[in-house]
Amino acid sequence: MLFQNFSNFTKITDSLKKTKGQDSALHQRAGISKQEIVNDAVADNMKKLRQQTPSSLELIRGLLQRDIASLSRAITFVESTNPNHFSKANEIIAACLPHANQSVRIGITGVPGVGKSTFIEAFGKYLTNLGKRVAVLAIDPSSTISHGSILGDKTRMEELVKDKNAYIRPSASGETLGGVARKTRETITLCEAAGFDTILIETVGVGQSETAVHSMVDFFLLLKITGAGDELQGMKRGIMEMADMIVINKADGDNIKKSNLAKVEFHRALHLFPAKKSGWMPLATTCSSITGAGIEQVWKTIEDYLQLTKTNRYFYEKRKEQNQNWMMESIVEELKLKFFQDPDVISSLEEHKKAVAHDEISPFAAAQEILKKYFKK
Repeated sequence: MLFQNFSNFTKITDSLKKTKGQDSALHQRAGISKQEIVNDAVADNMKKLRQQTPSSLELIRGLLQRDIASLSRAITFVESTNPNHFSKANEIIAACLPHANQSVRIGITGVPGVGKSTFIEAFGKYLTNLGKRVAVLAIDPSSTISHGSILGDKTRMEELVKDKNAYIRPSASGETLGGVARKTRETITLCEAAGFDTILIETVGVGQSETAVHSMVDFFLLLKITGAGDELQGMKRGIMEMADMIVINKADGDNIKKSNLAKVEFHRALHLFPAKKSGWMPLATTCSSITGAGIEQVWKTIEDYLQLTKTNRYFYEKRKEQNQNWMMESIVEELKLKFFQDPDVISSLEEHKKAVAHDEISPFAAAQEILKKYFKK
């Protein structure tokens, strides 16, 4: 039986060999040849464009003319940790400052799964339909193990990313909130200079990133959902005290009744907190990012807040205070950067790490020795 099968196999392969070169499935046909670029000048220009790095002046000019490519490249320089890019980033920021501060900055936070990206897309589309130019700065959490990020907001916001009046820029959170704050604040300035009048900043929704984002926005919106134990979590003082508005998302279908009950509970809870310096009384509402119900009310509430805080001058005082805080935090970040890039510190750190690991010196004493050595230079 085995011999017979082998014999049949031999006949088949011989038959295929005879047909090879004709219409056999085993015949490898020649692929489509690569098309040559007829115009050599075009080829040279394409090569130069790929190799050239635009100057600060070119980026500033393009950015102020609302060129999205220039805006994206300018943000890349701001986000870069390469010391060679710092001077160019500072030049761009300095040139954009006179054209900034003409927007409303809205922070949006909520636990993972609350529907932040879906809400931002629905809210962003609503705003662009009103004639607004919307920039979405999404802070994506970085892995503390691999240091990688998915940066998937452009994928999640399929409709908004195609809107000519919208711009979405996901950024990795990195290892420190300070780094996030610096990059995002400078990116806000660039987006405002590029003509975006509404800046939406999405937080990672975990850790203490909400505090960093709260310090750079005019209005802080907290998204909640029902049926996930979120009602109890929402009563925690920290996040509730920061919120200017609570929006119960996914208020559609069978969830409408639950959402309305949650709105009442949150509304009561908000009245238990001390009055805000802004004179604004936070409120709770519901919305559906799928049906669009309640989205208009969210924007109307933000407009009411802006009218109140601009009338009583709190809006402008808060912006001044934020600028001063940004300066102080920038000093801290710059000192930290210089410190850890110092060659003597790098070598001293390695030595002291080994000593600390073997209990030859306490971590606190080791830190003091390294700092003394750095500041005596």
